[in-house]
Amino acid sequence: MSAYFVTATGTDIGKTFVASGLLRYLRGQRKVVAGIKPVISGFDIAKARASDAGELLDAMGEAVTSEAVEQISPWRFAAPLSPDMAAAHEGKAIDFEALVAFCRDAAAWPGTLLIEGVGGVMVPLDAQHTVLDWMAALSLPAILVTGSYLGTLSHTLTAASAMAQAGAKIAALVVNDSGNGAASDTAATLRRFLTETPIAILPRMAGSADFAVLVTELFQGDDGKPIKN
Repeated sequence: MSAYFVTATGTDIGKTFVASGLLRYLRGQRKVVAGIKPVISGFDIAKARASDAGELLDAMGEAVTSEAVEQISPWRFAAPLSPDMAAAHEGKAIDFEALVAFCRDAAAWPGTLLIEGVGGVMVPLDAQHTVLDWMAALSLPAILVTGSYLGTLSHTLTAASAMAQAGAKIAALVVNDSGNGAASDTAATLRRFLTETPIAILPRMAGSADFAVLVTELFQGDDGKPIKN
């Protein structure tokens, strides 16, 4: 079993794009893989197929049904806000311990699991916990997704610093190419500061070959070998 937490420097950076692409590639390599998106806001059941949960299910080759969405995304909220605010709009609150337990149970299966977070590293989940607390509680290697937009260097280095202080290991940093021609320079600059972190660029229209590079060069286990099961 291996599990990775997919997080990002902010929302709409590319967590689902990276997670679903990895799922498709690994399935194509006959690996036993699955993905979950435990917390999701801005969710509309009428548009479930286009949601993050729907994208993950499609990448796993599963039908996007309400039951399947419930299984991988038990905490769903309608408002497109941070999880704590979205939950409050519905008179609810996320049970942090239950969230951690759900992820631990999911990670116990005999395969590779990708746990997609919500928003960025420091997004609040409830009155006391952020996504960073979630990652720290799980103690899983993280895949940090960032972009090549103006401001990304500060956002990425801040996220990486916060993760290091919390003991959340970054197994790989993926620069999701924003299509502005700055991805290579962004990655080169980040490598100067994050010297121990594998960094790769993922093209906006990434294909199977691009995800093959991510798997073989970036997503390393504690034994230094690529994901395998």
